[in-house]
Amino acid sequence: MGVHIVKVPDIGEGIAEVEVVEWYVQPGDTIKADQTVADLMTDKATVEVPSPISGRVVSLGGKAGDKLAVGAELIRLETDGAASAQSAPEAEKTAAAPPKPSAPTPTRSETVTPSAIDKPLASPSVRRHARELQIDLPRVRGSGPGGRIVHEDLVRHAQGAGAQPEGVPRYIERNDQHDVAVIGLRRQIALRMTQSLRIPHFTYVEEIDVTELEALRAQLNDEHGKARGRLTVLPFLMRAIVLAMPSFPQMNARFDDEKGIVTRYGAVHIGVAAQTEGGLMVPVVRHAESRDLWACAAEVTRLAEAARSGKATRDELSGSTITITSLGPLGGIVTTPVINIPEVAIVGVNRIVERPMIRSGAIVPRKMMNLSSSFDHRVVDGQQAAEFVQALRRYLECPALLFVD
Repeated sequence: MGVHIVKVPDIGEGIAEVEVVEWYVQPGDTIKADQTVADLMTDKATVEVPSPISGRVVSLGGKAGDKLAVGAELIRLETDGAASAQSAPEAEKTAAAPPKPSAPTPTRSETVTPSAIDKPLASPSVRRHARELQIDLPRVRGSGPGGRIVHEDLVRHAQGAGAQPEGVPRYIERNDQHDVAVIGLRRQIALRMTQSLRIPHFTYVEEIDVTELEALRAQLNDEHGKARGRLTVLPFLMRAIVLAMPSFPQMNARFDDEKGIVTRYGAVHIGVAAQTEGGLMVPVVRHAESRDLWACAAEVTRLAEAARSGKATRDELSGSTITITSLGPLGGIVTTPVINIPEVAIVGVNRIVERPMIRSGAIVPRKMMNLSSSFDHRVVDGQQAAEFVQALRRYLECPALLFVD
Protein backbone atom coordinates (compact mmCIF):
# COMPACT_ATOMS: atom_id res chain seq x y z
CA MET A 1 0.00 0.00 0.00
CA GLY A 2 1.17 3.53 -0.70
CA VAL A 3 0.11 7.10 -0.03
CA HIS A 4 -0.68 9.61 -2.77
CA ILE A 5 -0.99 13.31 -1.96
CA VAL A 6 -3.19 15.49 -4.17
CA LYS A 7 -2.11 19.11 -3.94
CA VAL A 8 -4.07 22.30 -4.40
CA PRO A 9 -3.76 22.95 -8.15
CA ASP A 10 -2.27 26.06 -9.68
CA ILE A 11 -5.34 27.70 -11.21
CA GLY A 12 -3.23 30.44 -12.78
CA GLU A 13 -3.58 34.24 -13.06
CA GLY A 14 -1.30 34.75 -10.06
CA ILE A 15 -3.72 33.14 -7.61
CA ALA A 16 -1.84 32.16 -4.43
CA GLU A 17 -4.62 30.67 -2.34
CA VAL A 18 -8.11 29.24 -2.68
CA GLU A 19 -11.05 28.62 -0.38
CA VAL A 20 -12.51 25.17 0.19
CA VAL A 21 -16.19 25.57 -0.68
CA GLU A 22 -17.36 21.99 -0.28
CA TRP A 23 -16.01 18.46 0.11
CA TYR A 24 -17.60 15.59 -1.77
CA VAL A 25 -15.63 12.89 0.03
CA GLN A 26 -14.72 12.15 3.64
CA PRO A 27 -11.95 10.14 5.35
CA GLY A 28 -12.61 6.46 4.86
CA ASP A 29 -14.35 6.85 1.48
CA THR A 30 -13.11 4.79 -1.43
CA ILE A 31 -12.97 6.88 -4.59
CA LYS A 32 -12.19 6.36 -8.25
CA ALA A 33 -9.98 8.26 -10.68
CA ASP A 34 -11.58 11.45 -12.05
CA GLN A 35 -14.14 11.60 -9.26
CA THR A 36 -14.75 15.14 -8.02
CA VAL A 37 -13.43 15.47 -4.48
CA ALA A 38 -13.87 19.17 -3.73
CA ASP A 39 -14.95 22.58 -4.97
CA LEU A 40 -12.27 25.25 -4.59
CA MET A 41 -13.02 28.94 -4.99
CA THR A 42 -10.89 31.88 -6.09
CA ASP A 43 -12.08 35.48 -5.98
CA LYS A 44 -14.46 34.94 -8.92
CA ALA A 45 -14.61 31.28 -9.87
CA THR A 46 -15.29 27.85 -8.45
CA VAL A 47 -13.20 24.95 -9.72
CA GLU A 48 -14.06 21.28 -9.36
CA VAL A 49 -11.01 19.21 -8.42
CA PRO A 50 -11.00 15.55 -9.48
CA SER A 51 -8.83 12.83 -8.00
CA PRO A 52 -6.09 11.75 -10.45
CA ILE A 53 -6.17 8.15 -9.15
CA SER A 54 -8.33 5.67 -7.27
CA GLY A 55 -7.80 5.07 -3.59
CA ARG A 56 -9.12 5.42 -0.05
CA VAL A 57 -9.32 8.86 1.54
CA VAL A 58 -6.99 9.09 4.53
CA SER A 59 -7.32 12.78 5.38
CA LEU A 60 -8.46 16.15 4.04
CA GLY A 61 -6.34 19.28 3.93
CA GLY A 62 -8.95 21.48 5.62
CA LYS A 63 -12.63 22.00 6.24
CA ALA A 64 -15.16 23.97 4.21
CA GLY A 65 -14.36 27.67 4.52
CA ASP A 66 -10.62 27.18 5.07
CA LYS A 67 -8.08 28.96 2.86
CA LEU A 68 -5.36 26.77 1.36
CA ALA A 69 -2.22 27.87 -0.45
CA VAL A 70 -1.60 26.67 -4.00
CA GLY A 71 0.61 23.59 -3.75
CA ALA A 72 -0.54 22.72 -0.24
CA GLU A 73 -1.89 19.26 0.58
CA LEU A 74 -5.52 18.99 -0.46
CA ILE A 75 -6.25 15.34 0.10
CA ARG A 76 -4.23 12.26 1.14
CA LEU A 77 -5.10 8.92 -0.45
CA GLU A 78 -4.11 5.38 0.39
CA THR A 79 -3.41 3.50 -2.84
CA ASP A 80 -2.35 0.08 -4.03
CA GLY A 81 0.85 1.50 -5.58
CA ALA A 82 3.96 3.15 -4.18
CA ALA A 83 3.81 6.35 -2.18
CA SER A 84 3.87 9.55 -4.24
CA ALA A 85 3.05 13.22 -4.18
CA GLN A 86 1.31 14.90 -7.09
CA SER A 87 3.85 16.73 -9.19
CA ALA A 88 3.44 20.29 -10.45
CA PRO A 89 2.57 19.18 -14.01
CA GLU A 90 -0.07 16.84 -12.60
CA ALA A 91 -1.51 19.67 -10.52
CA GLU A 92 -1.73 21.88 -13.57
CA LYS A 93 -3.43 19.08 -15.47
CA THR A 94 -5.96 18.78 -12.64
CA ALA A 95 -6.83 22.43 -13.10
CA ALA A 96 -6.71 22.33 -16.88
CA ALA A 97 -10.46 22.69 -17.24
CA PRO A 98 -11.47 26.37 -17.36
CA PRO A 99 -12.69 27.70 -14.00
CA LYS A 100 -16.38 28.19 -13.69
CA PRO A 101 -18.12 31.10 -11.97
CA SER A 102 -19.24 30.79 -8.41
CA ALA A 103 -22.70 29.69 -9.41
CA PRO A 104 -24.17 26.18 -9.50
CA THR A 105 -22.35 23.73 -11.76
CA PRO A 106 -24.58 21.96 -14.28
CA THR A 107 -23.11 18.48 -14.03
CA ARG A 108 -20.90 16.36 -11.83
CA SER A 109 -18.75 13.34 -12.42
CA GLU A 110 -20.72 10.12 -12.51
CA THR A 111 -17.85 8.11 -10.99
CA VAL A 112 -19.08 7.38 -7.51
CA THR A 113 -17.94 5.70 -4.35
CA PRO A 114 -19.87 3.50 -1.94
CA SER A 115 -20.45 6.60 0.19
CA ALA A 116 -21.72 8.57 -2.81
CA ILE A 117 -24.10 6.03 -4.36
CA ASP A 118 -27.36 7.69 -5.34
CA LYS A 119 -25.94 11.06 -4.37
CA PRO A 120 -28.58 13.61 -5.40
CA LEU A 121 -27.68 16.15 -8.06
CA ALA A 122 -27.47 19.59 -6.47
CA SER A 123 -25.23 22.64 -6.55
CA PRO A 124 -23.05 23.63 -3.58
CA SER A 125 -25.42 26.46 -2.67
CA VAL A 126 -28.40 24.10 -2.69
CA ARG A 127 -26.53 21.66 -0.44
CA ARG A 128 -25.73 24.47 1.99
CA HIS A 129 -29.37 25.58 1.88
CA ALA A 130 -30.44 22.03 2.65
CA ARG A 131 -28.10 21.88 5.65
CA GLU A 132 -29.49 25.20 6.90
CA LEU A 133 -33.03 23.82 6.64
CA GLN A 134 -31.93 20.46 8.08
CA ILE A 135 -33.26 18.65 5.02
CA ASP A 136 -31.97 15.24 3.94
CA LEU A 137 -31.31 15.79 0.21
CA PRO A 138 -32.01 12.17 -0.90
CA ARG A 139 -35.58 12.68 0.30
CA VAL A 140 -36.11 15.67 -2.00
CA ARG A 141 -37.49 15.21 -5.52
CA GLY A 142 -35.57 17.42 -7.95
CA SER A 143 -37.42 19.38 -10.63
CA GLY A 144 -34.31 20.61 -12.48
CA PRO A 145 -32.65 19.08 -15.58
CA GLY A 146 -31.82 15.42 -15.02
CA GLY A 147 -33.54 15.47 -11.64
CA ARG A 148 -31.24 18.18 -10.26
CA ILE A 149 -32.47 19.66 -6.99
CA VAL A 150 -32.94 23.43 -6.99
CA HIS A 151 -33.74 25.88 -4.20
CA GLU A 152 -37.46 25.87 -5.00
CA ASP A 153 -37.52 22.10 -4.41
CA LEU A 154 -36.10 22.62 -0.92
CA VAL A 155 -38.70 25.27 -0.13
CA ARG A 156 -41.52 23.02 -1.31
CA HIS A 157 -40.13 20.10 0.66
CA ALA A 158 -39.74 22.20 3.79
CA GLN A 159 -43.28 23.54 3.49
CA GLY A 160 -44.64 20.05 3.04
CA ALA A 161 -42.62 18.68 5.93
CA GLY A 162 -43.57 21.65 8.05
CA ALA A 163 -47.30 21.30 7.54
CA GLN A 164 -48.95 20.91 10.91
CA PRO A 165 -51.22 17.85 11.30
CA GLU A 166 -54.69 18.51 12.60
CA GLY A 167 -54.89 18.86 16.33
CA VAL A 168 -51.30 20.09 16.73
CA PRO A 169 -51.14 23.64 18.13
CA ARG A 170 -49.53 26.14 15.78
CA TYR A 171 -48.74 28.70 18.45
CA ILE A 172 -45.86 27.00 20.22
CA GLU A 173 -42.67 28.45 21.62
CA ARG A 174 -39.49 27.70 19.66
CA ASN A 175 -35.94 27.99 20.92
CA ASP A 176 -33.98 26.40 18.08
CA GLN A 177 -31.12 28.27 16.37
CA HIS A 178 -28.73 27.41 13.58
CA ASP A 179 -25.25 28.72 12.89
CA VAL A 180 -24.59 29.16 9.17
CA ALA A 181 -20.97 29.53 8.07
CA VAL A 182 -20.38 32.42 5.67
CA ILE A 183 -18.14 30.74 3.11
CA GLY A 184 -17.66 30.46 -0.63
CA LEU A 185 -19.43 33.02 -2.82
CA ARG A 186 -21.35 34.35 0.18
CA ARG A 187 -18.04 35.23 1.84
CA GLN A 188 -16.74 36.85 -1.36
CA ILE A 189 -19.92 38.93 -1.64
CA ALA A 190 -19.59 39.98 2.00
CA LEU A 191 -15.97 41.03 1.53
CA ARG A 192 -16.74 42.91 -1.67
CA MET A 193 -19.72 44.72 -0.13
CA THR A 194 -17.56 45.70 2.84
CA GLN A 195 -14.92 47.11 0.51
CA SER A 196 -17.55 48.93 -1.54
CA LEU A 197 -19.18 50.56 1.47
CA ARG A 198 -15.85 51.97 2.62
CA ILE A 199 -16.05 54.45 -0.23
CA PRO A 200 -18.28 57.54 0.15
CA HIS A 201 -21.55 56.66 -1.59
CA PHE A 202 -24.37 59.02 -2.33
CA THR A 203 -27.66 58.08 -3.94
CA TYR A 204 -29.77 60.20 -6.25
CA VAL A 205 -33.38 59.18 -6.98
CA GLU A 206 -35.50 60.49 -9.84
CA GLU A 207 -38.92 59.42 -11.08
CA ILE A 208 -39.30 58.72 -14.79
CA ASP A 209 -42.52 58.79 -16.80
CA VAL A 210 -42.14 55.67 -18.95
CA THR A 211 -45.63 55.69 -20.47
CA GLU A 212 -44.37 56.37 -24.00
CA LEU A 213 -41.46 54.00 -23.53
CA GLU A 214 -43.77 51.17 -22.44
CA ALA A 215 -46.07 51.83 -25.40
CA LEU A 216 -43.11 51.67 -27.79
CA ARG A 217 -41.78 48.55 -26.13
CA ALA A 218 -45.15 46.80 -26.43
CA GLN A 219 -45.41 47.76 -30.09
CA LEU A 220 -41.89 46.53 -30.88
CA ASN A 221 -42.54 43.26 -29.07
CA ASP A 222 -45.81 42.74 -30.93
CA GLU A 223 -44.19 43.38 -34.30
CA HIS A 224 -40.75 41.85 -33.82
CA GLY A 225 -40.84 39.80 -30.62
CA LYS A 226 -41.19 36.40 -32.28
CA ALA A 227 -38.42 36.98 -34.78
CA ARG A 228 -35.96 39.08 -32.78
CA GLY A 229 -36.79 38.38 -29.15
CA ARG A 230 -38.78 40.33 -26.60
CA LEU A 231 -37.49 43.56 -25.12
CA THR A 232 -37.52 44.54 -21.44
CA VAL A 233 -36.79 48.01 -20.12
CA LEU A 234 -33.10 47.19 -19.67
CA PRO A 235 -32.01 47.50 -23.34
CA PHE A 236 -33.61 50.96 -23.55
CA LEU A 237 -31.81 52.03 -20.37
CA MET A 238 -28.55 50.61 -21.68
CA ARG A 239 -28.97 52.63 -24.88
CA ALA A 240 -29.72 55.76 -22.85
CA ILE A 241 -26.55 55.24 -20.81
CA VAL A 242 -24.50 54.81 -23.99
CA LEU A 243 -25.89 58.02 -25.50
CA ALA A 244 -25.32 59.98 -22.28
CA MET A 245 -21.70 58.92 -21.82
CA PRO A 246 -20.02 61.40 -24.23
CA SER A 247 -21.34 64.22 -22.04
CA PHE A 248 -20.54 62.40 -18.76
CA PRO A 249 -17.29 60.48 -19.29
CA GLN A 250 -16.57 60.53 -15.55
CA MET A 251 -19.42 58.04 -15.05
CA ASN A 252 -17.94 55.41 -17.35
CA ALA A 253 -14.83 54.90 -15.27
CA ARG A 254 -12.91 52.77 -12.80
CA PHE A 255 -11.06 54.23 -9.81
CA ASP A 256 -7.78 52.75 -8.60
CA ASP A 257 -7.73 54.42 -5.20
CA GLU A 258 -4.33 52.96 -4.28
CA LYS A 259 -2.69 54.65 -7.27
CA GLY A 260 -5.04 57.62 -7.20
CA ILE A 261 -5.95 57.16 -10.88
CA VAL A 262 -9.38 57.31 -12.49
CA THR A 263 -9.46 55.57 -15.87
CA ARG A 264 -12.22 56.76 -18.20
CA TYR A 265 -13.30 54.42 -21.00
CA GLY A 266 -14.59 55.01 -24.48
CA ALA A 267 -16.07 51.51 -24.56
CA VAL A 268 -19.19 51.09 -22.47
CA HIS A 269 -19.05 47.71 -20.76
CA ILE A 270 -22.29 47.46 -18.78
CA GLY A 271 -22.51 45.06 -15.85
CA VAL A 272 -26.01 43.67 -15.27
CA ALA A 273 -26.48 42.36 -11.74
CA ALA A 274 -28.11 38.90 -11.79
CA GLN A 275 -29.32 36.80 -8.88
CA THR A 276 -28.21 33.17 -9.06
CA GLU A 277 -28.55 30.17 -6.77
CA GLY A 278 -25.02 30.85 -5.58
CA GLY A 279 -25.55 34.56 -4.94
CA LEU A 280 -25.37 37.89 -6.75
CA MET A 281 -23.22 37.94 -9.88
CA VAL A 282 -22.55 40.69 -12.43
CA PRO A 283 -22.07 39.43 -16.00
CA VAL A 284 -20.88 42.08 -18.43
CA VAL A 285 -22.38 43.21 -21.73
CA ARG A 286 -19.25 44.34 -23.56
CA HIS A 287 -19.28 47.22 -26.01
CA ALA A 288 -22.89 48.14 -25.43
CA GLU A 289 -22.19 51.19 -27.60
CA SER A 290 -22.00 48.92 -30.65
CA ARG A 291 -25.23 46.97 -29.98
CA ASP A 292 -28.82 47.78 -30.88
CA LEU A 293 -31.75 47.11 -28.56
CA TRP A 294 -32.20 43.48 -29.59
CA ALA A 295 -28.48 42.72 -29.47
CA CYS A 296 -28.32 44.12 -25.93
CA ALA A 297 -31.41 42.14 -24.91
CA ALA A 298 -30.05 38.91 -26.37
CA GLU A 299 -26.71 39.36 -24.65
CA VAL A 300 -28.33 40.11 -21.29
CA THR A 301 -30.42 36.95 -21.61
CA ARG A 302 -27.43 34.84 -22.64
CA LEU A 303 -25.20 36.10 -19.86
CA ALA A 304 -27.87 35.79 -17.16
CA GLU A 305 -28.53 32.18 -18.16
CA ALA A 306 -24.79 31.44 -18.27
CA ALA A 307 -24.36 32.88 -14.78
CA ARG A 308 -27.31 30.97 -13.34
CA SER A 309 -26.23 27.67 -14.92
CA GLY A 310 -22.58 28.04 -13.94
CA LYS A 311 -21.28 28.35 -17.51
CA ALA A 312 -20.19 32.00 -17.49
CA THR A 313 -16.46 32.52 -17.94
CA ARG A 314 -14.20 34.72 -15.83
CA ASP A 315 -14.03 37.27 -18.67
CA GLU A 316 -17.83 37.43 -18.81
CA LEU A 317 -17.94 38.29 -15.10
CA SER A 318 -15.33 41.06 -15.00
CA GLY A 319 -14.33 44.29 -16.69
CA SER A 320 -17.55 46.32 -16.42
CA THR A 321 -17.28 50.12 -16.45
CA ILE A 322 -20.76 50.90 -15.09
CA THR A 323 -23.47 48.62 -13.67
CA ILE A 324 -27.25 48.36 -13.84
CA THR A 325 -29.08 46.63 -11.01
CA SER A 326 -32.74 45.69 -11.01
CA LEU A 327 -35.01 43.54 -8.88
CA GLY A 328 -37.60 43.33 -11.65
CA PRO A 329 -41.19 43.17 -10.36
CA LEU A 330 -39.80 43.26 -6.78
CA GLY A 331 -37.92 46.48 -7.51
CA GLY A 332 -39.66 48.51 -4.84
CA ILE A 333 -40.08 52.28 -4.93
CA VAL A 334 -36.57 53.34 -3.90
CA THR A 335 -33.31 51.47 -3.42
CA THR A 336 -29.78 52.45 -2.43
CA PRO A 337 -27.55 50.42 -4.77
CA VAL A 338 -24.01 49.57 -3.69
CA ILE A 339 -21.35 50.54 -6.23
CA ASN A 340 -19.66 47.64 -7.99
CA ILE A 341 -16.07 48.64 -7.22
CA PRO A 342 -13.80 49.78 -8.80
CA GLU A 343 -16.57 51.45 -10.83
CA VAL A 344 -17.85 54.85 -9.75
CA ALA A 345 -21.55 54.66 -10.68
CA ILE A 346 -24.44 52.21 -10.57
CA VAL A 347 -27.97 52.74 -11.92
CA GLY A 348 -30.80 51.02 -10.05
CA VAL A 349 -34.13 50.28 -11.73
CA ASN A 350 -37.27 50.25 -9.58
CA ARG A 351 -40.59 48.74 -10.54
CA ILE A 352 -43.06 50.43 -12.88
CA VAL A 353 -46.35 51.50 -11.31
CA GLU A 354 -49.36 53.24 -12.82
CA ARG A 355 -50.21 56.38 -10.87
CA PRO A 356 -52.48 59.41 -11.35
CA MET A 357 -50.43 62.37 -12.57
CA ILE A 358 -51.36 65.93 -13.54
CA ARG A 359 -50.67 66.77 -17.19
CA SER A 360 -51.94 69.99 -18.76
CA GLY A 361 -54.19 70.52 -15.79
CA ALA A 362 -55.88 67.11 -16.06
CA ILE A 363 -55.40 64.04 -13.89
CA VAL A 364 -54.35 61.15 -16.12
CA PRO A 365 -52.93 57.67 -15.48
CA ARG A 366 -49.19 57.45 -16.23
CA LYS A 367 -46.67 54.65 -15.87
CA MET A 368 -43.93 55.81 -13.51
CA MET A 369 -40.59 54.28 -12.60
CA ASN A 370 -37.87 55.51 -10.28
CA LEU A 371 -34.17 55.33 -11.04
CA SER A 372 -32.14 54.99 -7.84
CA SER A 373 -28.50 55.61 -8.71
CA SER A 374 -25.42 55.65 -6.49
CA PHE A 375 -22.10 57.37 -7.13
CA ASP A 376 -18.59 57.49 -5.69
CA HIS A 377 -18.43 60.98 -4.18
CA ARG A 378 -14.63 61.02 -4.45
CA VAL A 379 -14.96 61.09 -8.23
CA VAL A 380 -18.49 62.31 -9.00
CA ASP A 381 -20.00 65.53 -7.68
CA GLY A 382 -23.65 65.75 -6.76
CA GLN A 383 -24.55 68.10 -9.58
CA GLN A 384 -22.81 65.89 -12.15
CA ALA A 385 -24.78 62.89 -10.90
CA ALA A 386 -28.06 64.79 -11.06
CA GLU A 387 -27.34 66.00 -14.59
CA PHE A 388 -26.43 62.47 -15.68
CA VAL A 389 -29.67 61.00 -14.34
CA GLN A 390 -31.66 63.85 -15.90
CA ALA A 391 -30.05 62.98 -19.25
CA LEU A 392 -31.20 59.38 -18.81
CA ARG A 393 -34.65 60.67 -17.92
CA ARG A 394 -34.79 62.74 -21.11
CA TYR A 395 -34.03 59.72 -23.28
CA LEU A 396 -36.46 57.42 -21.48
CA GLU A 397 -39.35 59.87 -21.41
CA CYS A 398 -38.93 60.64 -25.11
CA PRO A 399 -37.74 57.28 -26.47
CA ALA A 400 -37.58 58.53 -30.06
CA LEU A 401 -34.37 60.29 -29.01
CA LEU A 402 -32.77 56.87 -28.48
CA PHE A 403 -32.72 56.44 -32.25
CA VAL A 404 -31.40 59.86 -33.16
CA ASP A 405 -27.63 60.29 -33.55
